[in-house]
Parts: sequence; structure tokens; C-alpha cells
Amino acid sequence: MIFVGNDWAEDHHDIHVMNEQGKKLLTRRFPEGVAGVSAFHAVIADHATDPQEVLVGIETDHGLWVASLVAAGYRVYAINPKAVARYRDRHHVGGGKSDAGDAKVLADLVRTDAHNHRVVAGDTDHVHAVKVLARAQQALVWSRGRETNRLRNALREFYPAALIAFEDLHDQDALAVLGRAPDPITAARLTLSQVKAALRAGGRQRNLEAAAAKIQAGLRTEQLHAPAAVAAAYSAVVTAQVGIITALNTQLAALETQLESSFEQHPDADIILSLPGLGDILGARVLGEFGDDPERFADAKSRRNYAGTSPLTIASGKKRAVLARHARNQRLYDAIDAWAFCSLQASPGARALYDQRRGTGDTHHQALRALGNRWVGILHGCLKHRTPYNEHTAWAHRQPAAA
Repeated sequence: MIFVGNDWAEDHHDIHVMNEQGKKLLTRRFPEGVAGVSAFHAVIADHATDPQEVLVGIETDHGLWVASLVAAGYRVYAINPKAVARYRDRHHVGGGKSDAGDAKVLADLVRTDAHNHRVVAGDTDHVHAVKVLARAQQALVWSRGRETNRLRNALREFYPAALIAFEDLHDQDALAVLGRAPDPITAARLTLSQVKAALRAGGRQRNLEAAAAKIQAGLRTEQLHAPAAVAAAYSAVVTAQVGIITALNTQLAALETQLESSFEQHPDADIILSLPGLGDILGARVLGEFGDDPERFADAKSRRNYAGTSPLTIASGKKRAVLARHARNQRLYDAIDAWAFCSLQASPGARALYDQRRGTGDTHHQALRALGNRWVGILHGCLKHRTPYNEHTAWAHRQPAAA
């Protein structure tokens, strides 16, 4: 067996190779790309004939370099950078740090403690594609949220009537009208037919009369006015923000269509969609973050720990505390939190558990976390046994308690 520490950077990789006794076999720096990977494989071949004899520690689980290591048959361990920092203190406490030193730490880590870490999941290319699309979709949603907040801040400064007229500033109605009337003077002059025309151009087809009348009344709400020069400047800002948010909406719609198509073609999609509260977008996020490697999670507990929904117990002496996990996959945790909330209306069992937790004093988010923890266990069982969700099977054991 040989153990390889791989400290990666944007354009190079520092490598430290040691044997089972911890003796250094070589250290080297390789460039990123085909030339670097080829040289890396050639060096490893000088010390190991079977790829399964090679354990690699690296601080990331994705990228072309990692994919090439996995494809070569090495056992690759993606180590959390925080864990690496703790291991570094075992070697020296002076605070020194270098790329070559971190490569040695990673090699020692997989030599002595590989059993405490996960091998990079053997996910299919299909689920990796779903993950890429789901993360990109979520990133665009976050970007739209930031731009919408900027638009809201600008309107608050000189155009508060718009905040009365529109609840959601990224909605097509708001963008269509603000595009034509980016300042309060222009907005107050809009006739009902002009508002209807803007809504129609924005895509609205139903309830035009009622929606236009409500918006017109909101835009004509009496308000304080900023100086003309200031209002003109803010008007330009509103026009720019409306254009940005409109473009984000267009790209989001296209990306979501592709994400839904990719997700629905995955073999696990039907099982995931059978669970209450999960639609195409949220289901794709859950699938992408968990992956589809059937050997990745030994049991439901390990899946819950990875999701960050299971409680963390801290006990020392007479002190004992049960806390929420903060070291977790935040994207996955957010998806499960949204899933738990959406399931409250779709599953009587989920509603009963939530109400029970609230009755014992849990806050809303604590109750959702407990419910999400339960959903992760149910999902694990459904995927393990390749069976769709069944409400009775999932919650029958809780009926006496709920009653």
C-alpha cells in the first residue's frame, strides 16, 4: 500500500507519497491538466502495480483532476479542510503552513485514519449532471434574490408606491410595469389601458382588469417625492435592475426546463417524486447532493449525518447538550428544510410529527429539522428497497403517539 497526499491549487498540485511505515517515497509538484495527470500516474506506477493499493487524500471531491484519479482506480478520500487543519496540529503547533507540508499531512491522514473518512462517491455521470444543473439553478435563484433586494432598496428611497403595488418585485407583472414606468411621476400618469397593455406584454393572460386596477391604485398612492435629479438617477438604477432581473428570469426558466428533463430521466426519479413535498426542482437538488452511489451510505443514520439533520450530542463530565449540526452540506440541508415545510400540507403523518414537536416546545425550525431528519430516513428506506413512498408504512408506528 502507498499513501498519497495531494494539496491542490488552481494551477498545480503538490504530492507527497509515503509507504505503510510513514517513510517518504517522493515529493513532487505537478501542473494542472493532461501533462500533470500523466506525470502523476507515471510516478505512482513506479511504486504500485494495483491501483487499489493507492490511497489518495485531497481536499475536494470534484473537478477534472479528482475525476481522473477516480477513473484510474485509486481510492480517493475527499477530506474536509477543517479536518486537515486539525491533523496539521498533530505534526506541529507552531502555526507554520505550506503546500508541501499539507500534502504530507494528507498522506499521513489517509495512512492512519482513512477508516474515519469517506471515499469519493462512485456517482454516475447522470447524477453528476443533475447536481451541476441543480446547483446552477440555485445559484441563479440566489443571484435573483440579491438583485431583487437592490431593486427594493432603490424603490424604497424614491418610489415607495411601487412597493405597495407589487408584492414580488421579480414577478412578471412588476417587471413589466416598472420597465415602462421606472419613476413615480410616470407611474402616476399611467392609464388603466396602459397598465393592461404592460401586463399583457409581460405575459399575463387572465384577470387583466382586476390586476391592472389594483396596480394602478397602488402606483397612485400618495407619497413623498425626491428631488428631480435624485429621482432621475434612481430611475436609471430601476431600469438597469429590471433588465437584470428579467434576464435572470429568462435564464432560470431555461435552466429549470433542462434540470427537470435531466432529473426525470434518472432511475431514482420516480421514487423521489413519490415522497410528499418533493417536486422536480427540489427532488433534483436532493438527488444531486446525495448522489446515487448505493454503497455511499451504510445506513439511514449515516445519510442523516451527512445531511446535517441528525442531532449532535456533546457530553463531557456532568455536562450534556444536544445541538444542531453546523458542519454539513448547506445546499442539501436547505433543500431538506424546504422539503419538510412543503410536506406539511401533503402528508398527514408529517403534519402530526411537526405538531407534536411544536407541542413539546420546539421552535418552527427545530420542528422542521426533526421532520426533515425523519424524511431522510424514509428516503433511505425507499431507495434501499427500491419501493415508492407509502404513507401508512412511513407513519403507522407513530399513530398511537399522534392520537
